Amino acid sequence: MVLLGTIINGICIICGSTIGLFFTKIPERHKETVMHGIGLAVVLIGMQMAFETENIVVVLLSLLSGAIIGESLYLEKKLNDAGQWIESKFQSNKEVGVAQGFITASLIFVIGAMSVIGALDSGIRGDHEVLITKSIIDGFVALVLTTTLGFGVVFSVIPVVLYEGSIALLSTQIDRWLPAEFLEGFIAEMTATGGLMIVAIGLNLLKLTHIRVANLLPALLTVGFIYYLYGLFL
Repeated sequence: MVLLGTIINGICIICGSTIGLFFTKIPERHKETVMHGIGLAVVLIGMQMAFETENIVVVLLSLLSGAIIGESLYLEKKLNDAGQWIESKFQSNKEVGVAQGFITASLIFVIGAMSVIGALDSGIRGDHEVLITKSIIDGFVALVLTTTLGFGVVFSVIPVVLYEGSIALLSTQIDRWLPAEFLEGFIAEMTATGGLMIVAIGLNLLKLTHIRVANLLPALLTVGFIYYLYGLFL
């Protein structure tokens, strides 16, 4: 079943978020310190991913082009609007910051090599090991995020399932379109590009910056085109 790994990932996020709801009443100072710890860990994860690049020019051009597209489309605003719409459905609970939880968790779970590689493995080889491993990690991360960001984290399952499921379904034919060498290099550069976005998420969690990470998301698409051109002319 091509979508097995994606479904397991979604279930683990829901389970982790649900368990995390039982720990949302911890003191505010504890939440703040926990969030700082999460932020530091997220920065470290992002840096490890970013160092996988072999062509920093590709990463830079991808981020620049992605930023232009994202700002033109107001992606951050649209994600915020979606989160606030969800939040309006739970407005009786004043402690729930649904929009922030939804956006932060969605970006953390979607951006990364494991999402892409795992979905590709599911589609091309029917191997769900990578996505199952990611599912376990995401479940624990969802639990921790929910304790500090609230109920909105559970709604991140929607973009995660759509994103990974789409890649898995498309990848059943992708080996006919793209050579393995190109695919390997593309994944490395997309991992590095996504890693820098993860670093930005971590810095935002630490409240050191306010980077509109969602407006950088198109870079995950433009990186393929730029990597192709880079290899074609250089």
